[in-house]
Amino acid sequence: MNKLIIFSLIGFIAQLIDGSLGMGFGATSSSLLLMFGIAPAAASASIHMAEIATTAASGASHLWFKNVDKRILWKLTIPGAISAFIGAAFLSSLPGDKIKPFISVFLILLGFYILIRFLFFNHLPSKNQGSTFSSKFLTPLGIVGGFFDAVGGGGWGPITAPVLIAKNGISPKKVIGTVDTSEFAIAVSATLGFILFLGVEQYQWQWVIAFMIGGVIAAPIAAWLVRIVPSYMLGVLVGGFIILTNSMTIIKSVSLPVSLAALTYVFIIVIWMVAIIYQVKNRKRSIAVNQRVSP
Repeated sequence: MNKLIIFSLIGFIAQLIDGSLGMGFGATSSSLLLMFGIAPAAASASIHMAEIATTAASGASHLWFKNVDKRILWKLTIPGAISAFIGAAFLSSLPGDKIKPFISVFLILLGFYILIRFLFFNHLPSKNQGSTFSSKFLTPLGIVGGFFDAVGGGGWGPITAPVLIAKNGISPKKVIGTVDTSEFAIAVSATLGFILFLGVEQYQWQWVIAFMIGGVIAAPIAAWLVRIVPSYMLGVLVGGFIILTNSMTIIKSVSLPVSLAALTYVFIIVIWMVAIIYQVKNRKRSIAVNQRVSP
């Protein structure tokens, strides 16, 4: 019983992170299940089953708070859902954690790009935040995100959200809301694939229910946080979180000594905190300058 309470708390924290930053539920939950010795395919299957409930609650919450850009939602969701089903079939015969380190390297670089862009080139919000993404851009992004989400137990948010935020034309809060809302279809599609190719006996139902309870409670809170947190700060938060979570994946894959791994985590967190403080102070200076030059 105590373990189920802990898992519900983990589901709450994971969804709070995922719903407010556009990523994190799969990565957090997958790491926990793998730590308990559950096979990658069974872990990913259980997580996606839980995500049917958590992403439904999260998507509904983001729609309620108007955090969703409906003009790019379907262009991203449909190819992602198809690809997630294929990824579930692929993982059923291949250990998915083999691919994670390679994706993580790319995402770390993207995380640094997002940090730099929001720290130095996004001081004031754009007056024109319209969607400018074509199907030629969103379709391959959805395909890659959906496939690696199913294969890695989490990847839709970490892949799609950073790429969209790194582009101009849509605010971070709209990216997060749209990615979280579209993830419902990804979770359903991947779950159908796992049921078909693995069978229902592979699901860890206690973990699934615990994650669902915690995640559903956290979903509306996270959507509300996205609504009130400034866009310029969301970019820094997302960039730092991408770097931290994907560094964990790489550190695990190369089996660094515990002391060196701990120092690496501390270094990343310190840099992240410095970036947040800098952004707050720099924002105040930018507003002051803008007020002085305004008639």
